[in-house]
Amino acid sequence: MPTVSEIMQTMEYGPSVEDSSAVRHWLKANPKFGHFINGSFTKPGEGFDTSDPATGTVLARISQGTAEDVDAAVKAARRAQPKWAGLPGHERAKYLYAIARTIQKRERFLSVLESMDNGKPIRESRDADIPLVVRHFYHHAGWAELMADEFPGHSAIGVAGQIIPWNFPLLMLAWKIAPAIAAGNTVVLKPAEYTSLTALAFAEICQEVGLPKGVVNIVTGDGETGAAIVASDVDKIAFTGSTEVGRAIRAATAGTGKRLTLELGGKSPFIVMEDADLDAAVEGVVDSIWFNQGQVCCAGSRILVAEAVAERFEALLQRRLATLRVGPPLDKSTDVGAIVDPVQKDRILNLTALAVSAGADLIGGAPRETCFIAPGYLRQVSPANPAWSEEIFGPIATLTTFRTADEAISLANNSRYGLAAQIWSESATVATDLAASVKAGVVWINGANMFDAAAPFGGMRESGYGREGGRVGMLDYLNGPKLPEAKEKASPTPKAVLDGASAGGGIDRTEKLYIGGAQKRPDGGASYRAASGDLVPLGNRKDIRNAVEAAKKATKWAAMGGHARAQVLYFIAENLSQRRDDLAKKHGAKPVDAAIERLFYYAAWADKYDGLNVQTKPNYLVNVIPEAFGTIGIVCPNDAPLLGFISLVAPAIAMGNTVVVIPAQDDPVAAFDLAQVFDTSDLPGGVVNIVSGPKDELAQVLAQHDDVAALWFCGVEGAAAVEKASTGNLKPVWSFANRDWSKPVGQGRSYLDHAVQWKTVWLPYGALPAGTGSIVY
Repeated sequence: MPTVSEIMQTMEYGPSVEDSSAVRHWLKANPKFGHFINGSFTKPGEGFDTSDPATGTVLARISQGTAEDVDAAVKAARRAQPKWAGLPGHERAKYLYAIARTIQKRERFLSVLESMDNGKPIRESRDADIPLVVRHFYHHAGWAELMADEFPGHSAIGVAGQIIPWNFPLLMLAWKIAPAIAAGNTVVLKPAEYTSLTALAFAEICQEVGLPKGVVNIVTGDGETGAAIVASDVDKIAFTGSTEVGRAIRAATAGTGKRLTLELGGKSPFIVMEDADLDAAVEGVVDSIWFNQGQVCCAGSRILVAEAVAERFEALLQRRLATLRVGPPLDKSTDVGAIVDPVQKDRILNLTALAVSAGADLIGGAPRETCFIAPGYLRQVSPANPAWSEEIFGPIATLTTFRTADEAISLANNSRYGLAAQIWSESATVATDLAASVKAGVVWINGANMFDAAAPFGGMRESGYGREGGRVGMLDYLNGPKLPEAKEKASPTPKAVLDGASAGGGIDRTEKLYIGGAQKRPDGGASYRAASGDLVPLGNRKDIRNAVEAAKKATKWAAMGGHARAQVLYFIAENLSQRRDDLAKKHGAKPVDAAIERLFYYAAWADKYDGLNVQTKPNYLVNVIPEAFGTIGIVCPNDAPLLGFISLVAPAIAMGNTVVVIPAQDDPVAAFDLAQVFDTSDLPGGVVNIVSGPKDELAQVLAQHDDVAALWFCGVEGAAAVEKASTGNLKPVWSFANRDWSKPVGQGRSYLDHAVQWKTVWLPYGALPAGTGSIVY
């Protein structure tokens, strides 16, 4: 038997296994599960086994959901939704509070069940996941209570279809269900086939608290069940999972009008600067990647280390790696548990082998019995190595060095993903500068994997769009105030007129596009006849490319700040006022007057659209910051050629975006008249670019262009094709029916909401309490 002094040297722990008898008793009483539809469990059907990945032991039999099961669940949710939404917010809040309290009372049971079904260590499920589940329901009970005051004029979307992954089974359920039902929606949720048990236990809790039938429905199954939910009569799809499946969902929902929230893959950078606390940073690696088997989409799996400290950092990392304990998930001494399924284990090993064959060195990472893989990392991984870009989703990180802060940012952003980032530096100036530059929806400074129900979570680029958590997340489950709609004038595709043809009373001046702050002839020199009889430029794919390049170069516009942008917008309004009489003769007095008012309105907003500092854990400043997308493509309605143009361009540029605009197809002359006003109003070249021509064809080009970060499309016809065309780069597409642009309600905050993407930055504030590690849940 070792002595105390020997134990202190080796830090060996004896087994300390969590009691699983209550869970095993529950599983014995429920060897097979049906679906939870309309407040009751269905009779178990054909299905599959769910197993403990640590031992391979079968835990229960899960039913495979069919299209008929999904249809029954959606109908139950549809019947229940009006009455549920009609309840006062206080009544919905009481149900969410009851769910939170009941989960709190069953924390130990749910923690054990989660670890048995998923393979994660009990320390993670007990100390992090389940308490955060409780936090989500408490937090959203508050939003339900405050709905009328905080979201006036908003309403529930309807029925939400929700599909969650296997890495955080009950926590992902809470992220999806809590805001949805708080807002007055009803839900049909599909848990991952590997990890359905805590969702089914949650269904029992819904019964216990008396949640009205049909508000929450749970249909188990594999990808076919998920596809059935996507195809069903729901009003929104909220999906967390792989980027590949996210693309398929975007394509399947194109043109359906379904709202979409996608939280997809990540290959998040973990940046260690020269002045970082290296011991703390090493613990950050452990917290971010190894304690949860790397099965976290936001894990800092690309470690980027300053060359000056790389040798010492690696020495500390390898020493810490040697002390990690891989073992049974229910043992409280276990650091690294089991991979969720043999299929996932094989995928991790295959990707690791590919990385090694491409020149990387593997430190640690050896496979073990059943579903265990020892933690490790890959050295000498360049951007050409498949491990750099492919999400391994296991306890294997990559490590690359850099020399300067600019190189660190370049490497960090050298990814198609943009989910999260971690920055380690003792300098607040250095850390916040990097946080502002990295392309990620969530940034943790000197910390790892911090989450809270008040802090929005979600990605940029191919990591998806939409947010879950906090006020921003609630808006993704609400419809804004209803805007007056108007039928859009349909028009055939313009026919080209050869350059130099008679304008028939038209004007030559408009025979040029507006790109980079200058008039340019369209590629090929072709024109087409507008409704006014004027000849106007017929833009094509190359013209769109040139316009996007000009928009990308106008980077100083976002850097000017809201106050400076507001002055420019006011100046545009002033100069438009001076030309009011001339333009009124051509385009009507009312549209010109309304356009001037609209410019003043968005100029006022330019320096007042604020971010949030949200309350999460003590000793952290958590800032939710609105950031410009970059370049937004805007496809204007075919009528209201002047006012529709200003109503869309003004909010986009007020938030710091540059735009490539396709003006009214039949009458783009108004847009080119406005370009003359822009030229005299200190608007930097490239902020607004105008390419006239066939609306639907040019919109397709904008949707497919990787450097167009978001797209606004006004119209019903053509929306499906544009949304489908965006699947390759997964840019957010805001498509909406034509509106009565003359109404004051046609302007508003909702346009600004669509002009920004949200970045959540976690910054330590003051001394952390004793015993608080780098990870906070």
